[in-house]
Amino acid sequence: MYLPSEKKQEIFATQGAQKTPGDTGSAESQIALFTYRINHLTEHLKAHKHDYSTRQGLLKLVGKRRRMLDYLQQKDITRYRAILAALNIRK
Repeated sequence: MYLPSEKKQEIFATQGAQKTPGDTGSAESQIALFTYRINHLTEHLKAHKHDYSTRQGLLKLVGKRRRMLDYLQQKDITRYRAILAALNIRK
């Protein structure tokens, strides 16, 4: 994959809601990783407009992130608002 493990660890470290240092399964960590990948694919598609398979993967990632955000909104609204503010995501 294009994302080295050092970059993943950096993304996971920037999320303040982690319970343990190696926590990669929390909703905040997963949303942060999805956001990084979405931004990367968006930049790729700006240069390669006819890359339809990448576009399909991007739309699937956006859907995954949306479902994860909906889950977090139902479970804990303060964590939801914090992750939106931290990642500059708009609904």
